[in-house]
Amino acid sequence: MDPNHLFIGGRWVHASGDRVINVASASTGDHLGAAPDGSPGDVDRAVGAARAAFDAPTGWASWDPARRAAAMIRLADALDARREATSAAVSAQNGMPITVARSFEGAVPSALLRYYAGLADGMTPEELRTALPRGTTLVRREPAGVVAAVMTWNFPQTIAFFKAAPALAAGCALVLKPAPETVLDSVLLAEAAEEAGIPGGVINIVPGGRETGACLVSHPGIDKVSFTGSTRAGRQVAAACAELLRPVTLELGGRSAAVVLDDADLTAHAEQFFMASLLNNGQTCYASARILAPRSRYQDVVEFCTAMARDAVVGDALDPATQIGPLVSERRRERVLGHVKTSLDEGARLTTGGRRPPGLDRGWFVEPTVFADVQNSSAIAQEEIFGPVLTVTPYDGEDEAVRLANDSAYGLAGTVWTTDVDHGAQVARRLRTGTVGLNGYLPDLASPYGGRKASGLGSELGPEGLQAYQQFQSVYHP
Repeated sequence: MDPNHLFIGGRWVHASGDRVINVASASTGDHLGAAPDGSPGDVDRAVGAARAAFDAPTGWASWDPARRAAAMIRLADALDARREATSAAVSAQNGMPITVARSFEGAVPSALLRYYAGLADGMTPEELRTALPRGTTLVRREPAGVVAAVMTWNFPQTIAFFKAAPALAAGCALVLKPAPETVLDSVLLAEAAEEAGIPGGVINIVPGGRETGACLVSHPGIDKVSFTGSTRAGRQVAAACAELLRPVTLELGGRSAAVVLDDADLTAHAEQFFMASLLNNGQTCYASARILAPRSRYQDVVEFCTAMARDAVVGDALDPATQIGPLVSERRRERVLGHVKTSLDEGARLTTGGRRPPGLDRGWFVEPTVFADVQNSSAIAQEEIFGPVLTVTPYDGEDEAVRLANDSAYGLAGTVWTTDVDHGAQVARRLRTGTVGLNGYLPDLASPYGGRKASGLGSELGPEGLQAYQQFQSVYHP
């Protein structure tokens, strides 16, 4: 990525500031590249370009939904042509194993565009309703306007299109703010938008840190904010939007529970259990990293989790054999190791991991780690670790399992493991969380995904995700 230019208004323009984001390889610490660190002037230009594109009488918002859908399909095709390059760029920056990057970062953005293009193509912008003795009301669906989309670094392209795909389908214009840890992949998104003929100003990209994000979220030209990140940062975003009476969608943190029932066959679902708990090196907000096991099978579950973590292949993120790559940064690694130390001090029993892997002296690696005999009230069970650290806690009876699962500040996701799926669904209904998986977990692109409690506000994905980028007008006629 050119460290001097930003994609604004459909072209590459010179950054107004002189600050630069330097990006390092998570696997080696080597320099990968640089990008501009967006200044308030850059944010202002990007919002202005989006505003002009949205307000233009014949602009994107005025296009027939089918025409927008066709452009979104072209963008999906352009992203597919860059699938391998995008996967490699993300993997190198944040440590995501390349096989995971190909399945998510290389595939999900275009899948989301195709899904929402289908919704847009069949969308009815206006409908007549009435419940009065006389008269009718024309209900109009309108795009929300200019959207500030603020992303985190763990799934940068997937999260970008959690926001961009429904916003584009609704007719909105966007300013995307990638996280400083993962900015190099955004140039591929910009190239794809150019190739697809997305009108200038509909997609603008301004990388930056907290200052850039705060400037964008509070900019007077923004109509809607969509934020993915930590709960702490999300509260700050929510406060700014509340002051401005600005609609906001927040997808925040989690410390989800995996409820292992008495009849669970974890060996039969070993791959799914690994994906649900340790996907992307544990750098996944919905990870079921808090394992709740029945006391009658507690030792078996501890041994299963320990073997799974101990036997995982740890290595360079770009190696297809790697199952656990490095964490995104040195700071993140030290924070995770700090949680490990605190847990040991609190008396948790370490069964495997808990240190830097021998022989991997470069990069930001932490061994997959399992703690047994963990109190549900302890810091490591309650705080979001965002690394390859699992805890195992015993329970007596399903009522206690449900109570422990719900005893959390978070409510983003969770899993239930059982051979009786119908009974598992009954348990899932008792969990106070936005999503639940039975014997596995993946967000469904066609179903709402969002958190409760400290895990966020609103929903992404599915038709509900499209509605988040629409507003309504009622026109009554007697």
